[in-house]
Amino acid sequence: MISQLYPPATTPAASASGAHPGFSFEVLPPLKGNGTETLFRTIETLAPFAPRHINITTHRAEYVYREVEGGLVERSRVRRRPGTIAIAAAIQQRWGIPVIPHLVCSGSTKQDIEYALLDLQFLGISDVFLLRGDKAKEEAMYQPTPGGYTHALELIDQVNRFNDGFFADGTPIKVKGTPFEFGVAAYPEKHEEAPNLESDIQVLLEKQRRGAKVAITQLFYDNERFFAFLDRARAAGITIPIIPGLKPLTKLSQISVVPKTFRCDLPQPLYAELRRCQTDDAVKQVGIEWAVAQCRDLLAHGIPSLHFYTLSAVDSIRQIATQIY
Repeated sequence: MISQLYPPATTPAASASGAHPGFSFEVLPPLKGNGTETLFRTIETLAPFAPRHINITTHRAEYVYREVEGGLVERSRVRRRPGTIAIAAAIQQRWGIPVIPHLVCSGSTKQDIEYALLDLQFLGISDVFLLRGDKAKEEAMYQPTPGGYTHALELIDQVNRFNDGFFADGTPIKVKGTPFEFGVAAYPEKHEEAPNLESDIQVLLEKQRRGAKVAITQLFYDNERFFAFLDRARAAGITIPIIPGLKPLTKLSQISVVPKTFRCDLPQPLYAELRRCQTDDAVKQVGIEWAVAQCRDLLAHGIPSLHFYTLSAVDSIRQIATQIY
């Protein structure tokens, strides 16, 4: 259970006990039709570092367009990365590592969430990560799916009702099963739609009030931003563990894409080093060195565990973990 993986701490210093730092990472289900070889190779690569858990993302269906007879265009929905729950079960069975699959509002109805919870209970998986999720590619701004939710807080409420023994329509559940524990997201540089950081912290506080056991942050590259966020969160009354999410840069294209996509700043010293890079290999090396320094600084400040986003970065994370763990 998440509460056993991450016992509460009221201050960063409370975790500075000299214990071995925790390690966890996030993976994506394979693209439809691609099989599990690459995913399982990622886990084989990182399993020696004794991960506390593995998070499995979930992705909404997308609209795709194809030309049909008569010059018309047909629109249909395609799920490019199905299998979040099945992958979670396969990982847990094959490696015995705790798994935390994502459940998201984006693209999901209340019924979709309900069926996912039932499937997870049947599989004996009782930890989930609850997110609003991203807007669809074709949307200018996030739009809830008909029969779905606008905010992660609404998703949290459904999980809590399920734990209390009620389906989304109010029907009692005859056999409740093991209740779910859940983690949530946090944003050291604020969520892109939040008007300010303080309001974003208040949302995180409300997630805690409704039962969140841990928060994992959006990726960031400036530890001072994280420490400042952590101080403000603690001052606001947030006591759950807040675990930093990290992703080493590996490609030249990411120098501009990552800040835009994840709404995070690159510190000037990092950017200055990246500007000197002429190849992806050079960026990868800078990314590893920066991430190692980040990790050591975070651990020196008493942060109990580190979480890594693996997309396009598995080998870099292996090299970082070799130096840290």
